[in-house]
Amino acid sequence: MDNDRIEGNWTELKGRLREAYGDLTDDDLEQAKGNREQLEGKLQQKLGKEKDEVRKIVDDAMANNRA
Repeated sequence: MDNDRIEGNWTELKGRLREAYGDLTDDDLEQAKGNREQLEGKLQQKLGKEKDEVRKIVDDAMANNRA
């Protein structure tokens, strides 16, 4: 997993996810605190999406962070 990359870009990643998925709260995202596994679990729970879909959401948000 790339927890180091997530932790390093956490503020930007959090902002992108909140922008794209308005149902997410700061509390939802803070529970993950930069941990990819926890983040994916929280997204899966809140968005009702499959694990593979959630993994792609995180990957895409991280890719956009680097752009």
